[in-house]
Amino acid sequence: MGTSNSFGGPGNNTPLVPSWLEPDAPIFPTPPNGILPDREGVTPVPEIPMAQPPLIEPPPSPNRFASARTNMTRFIRSGGNDNASRGRAISHYVRISSGGARQATRRMGSSRVSAGRLAGFLSDVARRGQNDALQSLNLEELAGLPISEVFLGMVDYLCPDGGSIDEGIARDAFIETIVDLAQIGEINLDALNFDQMRTVFELYVTHTIENRLYNDIGTQIIRIPPDIRMALRIQNQIRDFIRRGVADALTKMKDAMRQLTREGVGKFVDRVYEDAFGILLNLSETEAEAI
Repeated sequence: MGTSNSFGGPGNNTPLVPSWLEPDAPIFPTPPNGILPDREGVTPVPEIPMAQPPLIEPPPSPNRFASARTNMTRFIRSGGNDNASRGRAISHYVRISSGGARQATRRMGSSRVSAGRLAGFLSDVARRGQNDALQSLNLEELAGLPISEVFLGMVDYLCPDGGSIDEGIARDAFIETIVDLAQIGEINLDALNFDQMRTVFELYVTHTIENRLYNDIGTQIIRIPPDIRMALRIQNQIRDFIRRGVADALTKMKDAMRQLTREGVGKFVDRVYEDAFGILLNLSETEAEAI
């Protein structure tokens, strides 16, 4: 959960998308030791900023977090048995607290940038191999290591630590993804296929949404449960629910992911997040209405 134990959640007067959540960093920054080359290693590739569709910022609704937090607390107090409360918590979070799936996507800020860098790197590895992909980032010393060790060496590139909660969410989610990959132990960057690429990306997007949710409405998850086993059980239920939405979103985008280009990474990532939030909204509303 990372930053969730040190933040009480945003206030009701916080804008739906605070200015500091809008990523101003390019998806593919120039590596610290040189210029990022193109596929042939010759021509510098221009930095591609995250796609930013023009949107008019809606005014925040009064007490827009209250219902989502109340229902999430009910779900936690039930020990993970009150699925209707979980459904109401997540549906109210997406629809009311965040202002819909598109606004919820914009709230992901640094996570979208980091997800774009991760997707770009994985696509590069699948296309031309681990050695060339790492060499283009001046990280060739990581070649040949297990994926968890490669990613540990790439943390500062994929998720720069600037100190903000938003950046902490992206970084914590990547660390959690590394832990997952170490436990899976079956993904080899030397022979990365599409299904493995999708698994890595799915894990990361899931963790970013999960951590955002905890920081906004789920801080009680580490306070209410009587023991760590119940807290982990509740956390796993929420994560599995979110991952279901992310997996469905990636299924819709499988062709785009197979044909991913550097120029299209920003739009691809935004579409995945927006579709995932939309699917989670539908799933949670169905769950909230179930008897």
